Amino acid sequence: MTVALAVAPHRGRATAGPLLVGGIVLAALTEAIASTVLALGRADMIGDTYATPDEFAWLDVGYTGFKLIGFMAAAGLMGRFSPRGLILGATVIMGAACAIATVTTRLDLLIALRLVQGFSGGVLLVTGQAAIFLAYPASRQPFLQCLFAIGSVVAPATIAPALEGWLLDNHSWTWIFFCVVPVALAAAGLLIAADPIPARSAHRPFDWIGFTLLAVTLFCLAYVFSQGSRWDWFEAPHVLWLAVIAAAALLAFLARQVLAGGRGLIDVTLFASADFFFAFIVSFVAGAALFGSAFLIPSFAVSVLALTPTEAGQLLLPSSALFVTALLMTAFLVRVCGFQPFATVPFGILMIMAAMWMLSGSSGESGPQDMMTAILLRGTGLGFLFLSITLIAFGRLDERNLAAGIGLFNTGRQLGGLMGVSGLQTLIDHAMVANTAVLGAGITAGTPAVVERLAATTAMFMAKGLDAAAASRAATSLLGRTVTGQSTVIAFDTAFAAVALLFLVAAPILVAIKIGLAKRARRGAAKGGSRWRGQIRT
Repeated sequence: MTVALAVAPHRGRATAGPLLVGGIVLAALTEAIASTVLALGRADMIGDTYATPDEFAWLDVGYTGFKLIGFMAAAGLMGRFSPRGLILGATVIMGAACAIATVTTRLDLLIALRLVQGFSGGVLLVTGQAAIFLAYPASRQPFLQCLFAIGSVVAPATIAPALEGWLLDNHSWTWIFFCVVPVALAAAGLLIAADPIPARSAHRPFDWIGFTLLAVTLFCLAYVFSQGSRWDWFEAPHVLWLAVIAAAALLAFLARQVLAGGRGLIDVTLFASADFFFAFIVSFVAGAALFGSAFLIPSFAVSVLALTPTEAGQLLLPSSALFVTALLMTAFLVRVCGFQPFATVPFGILMIMAAMWMLSGSSGESGPQDMMTAILLRGTGLGFLFLSITLIAFGRLDERNLAAGIGLFNTGRQLGGLMGVSGLQTLIDHAMVANTAVLGAGITAGTPAVVERLAATTAMFMAKGLDAAAASRAATSLLGRTVTGQSTVIAFDTAFAAVALLFLVAAPILVAIKIGLAKRARRGAAKGGSRWRGQIRT
């Protein structure tokens, strides 16, 4: 969907500016809290809803699938509603859905509410970021997009887990949803007080057929990537069928795009911009790094280090300061020093690689202090990476396809994150089995080291009052748990290293793509110049 938007001048801009940006950032914060509620609160919610893990999975699948659909629907909605009104409506709906979620434990109702939260969250993120680009000149975008990134990227990656961990340990999961309500009300108040952003549509009909096909594709992919590891991927018939349906719907959608003759759902002129094309490809890798590392670190802290939800959530909190600092430094370098946004991308990639490589040396005896240097380095790298990619992707798009570009970029980042997390889950599951088999092969009856370990452990249990038979069984059980624990540590270390290797493989490919796109742009400019000179001579 292509929309042409025109920005009208506003009176009282000094007042309207902070109100509009503040409302958009708070609106993004509501999505940050709602999107991460299941990361630490899953176990508590399963207990209160009396749901099986497979039934409960629909809360996650529904939110993610409809968030992706919301990303792609936002541009079409912006062609029919004012940006400010659309953000306001999505924020109010998000707050209302979270408010209802605080007073029910019915699984079917919670699933319906998660669908509403996901769609409204996707719409408000795309519309909010587009509104900032439309309402302010390009010279102010580095710092304004930095503020938006704090609410949309920093908060879900670092701040929200710490808040949610504390609420789970001291209250309950319903308080996480309740926290969204005052934030949504504050955002709505600021948006109502801010000046509107008038917009006019290009009067292009919405491609309902294409949208339906793409929605089916995205929802099926959300289930396959979220639950594929749980069902051993295509060994489960329903996962295989959903993958087939997704592929068929995607092919039908692409055919629809071709037959629509440039009037399909996706504005293909977006890819004529070399900067957007490059940033769209990078979004998959960046999403895998952001979501993958955000999944690994708390999971390692809870399952291996046995930290409480509060401690696991606070593990990432210190990195938020460096994350924000790196965002501000990038904005300063681009806005004040005149650097190209691409200049900070290599630093971000190298820092994330180094952080993941450092974490790959963690052990069962590691503590938060041992991991903190790597976590801080990761936060700094993400800050240098994400703002630059945003400015590269959208800095040169015009108002016709800005919202469509933002929606497509966010969809790529979310899909990259889903693929990254599902790949890491599969890697950990397979590595744990393989590691247990390898370590278990070395523990055989009669081995002196094994006999000595069992004897010492048995003696320890007998000293605590157990009889000889019970102490022997307890010692054997403890040795088995030690093997399983060590297998888990090695599996997580392998996953940390895999994220680092992802960049090691992807970085040269991305550089080659960047060079190729730059050469294509120069050839196009040269041809255009030749045609222009020919017309002048004629």
